[in-house]
Amino acid sequence: MYHIGFGDDHGAKYVILPGDPGRVEKIAGYLDKPRFYHQNREYTTWLGELDGQTVMVMSTGMGGPSTAIGVEELYMAGLRTFIRVGTCGGMAEKVIGGDVVIATGAIRQDGTSKEYVPIEFPAVADISVTNALIQGAKDLGVTWHAGVVQCKDSFYGQHSPDRMPISYELNDKWQAWIKAGCLASEMESATLYIVAQILGARAGCVLNVVWNQERAAKGLSNPESHDTEIAIRTAVEAVRLLISDEPKTSR
Repeated sequence: MYHIGFGDDHGAKYVILPGDPGRVEKIAGYLDKPRFYHQNREYTTWLGELDGQTVMVMSTGMGGPSTAIGVEELYMAGLRTFIRVGTCGGMAEKVIGGDVVIATGAIRQDGTSKEYVPIEFPAVADISVTNALIQGAKDLGVTWHAGVVQCKDSFYGQHSPDRMPISYELNDKWQAWIKAGCLASEMESATLYIVAQILGARAGCVLNVVWNQERAAKGLSNPESHDTEIAIRTAVEAVRLLISDEPKTSR
C-alpha cells in the first residue's frame, strides 16, 4: 500500500489504532510476541499475538485525512476490525480525567467524512465492537462512560475559539453538543466510523479522558491524566473477547 507501506502478508484481522506513533510500541507490549513490522510517514506498525491470533497496532497520525487513508489501505491489506485508542477532553460534567469514554457515535464536525457520504448519515460504532469494549471496561473494573463524542478537525478551534473569525459558530455548537449530552471531544472517531461503514468493516473507539475544560470553568475538581494504560487495556481485552466470539459471529 502506497502510504502505510505494506501488503497483506501480516496475517492480522484485528488492528488497534492510536494516533500517536510513539504509543504503538507501548500498545504492542500488551500483546504476546510484540515485534516491529513497518514504518512509513505517520504510520508506524507493530504486530503481536493474542489468544493465537495475530493482532496489528498501527498509528494513524492526528485528524481525519490520515485516519481515512490508513483505514482504507488497512482494509485493502485484509484488516476487518478496527479499534481506535486515543485521548479526549471531557465535555459532560460527569466525565473526569482518568475515566474511559467508549464512543458509540460521533458528531461529524470533521471534514473528511463529508467526502464519503452526506452529513445526514450518522457516524456510528459497530455494536459488537462497542459491546466488547464495554465488557472489557467492566471486566477491568475501570470507570467508563459510553455515548456520543464530538469529532472535530481543529484542536485550537476548540481551545481558542474566540480568536477564530467563525467563533460565533464554534461557541454556539459547543454549547449545543453539551446540552445534547455529548461526553467528550476528540479528532478521529467520526472519520473512522464513516470509512468503516462504507467499506463494510467493524470499528469502535475507546478514549482516555485527559481532563475536562467544562469542569475547570466551573471550578470543579479537574484531575489530569495523560496515561493511556486503562484505555489500552480495555481495547486489548475487547479484541480478546471478539476473538473468543469468532465462531459465533457472522462476517
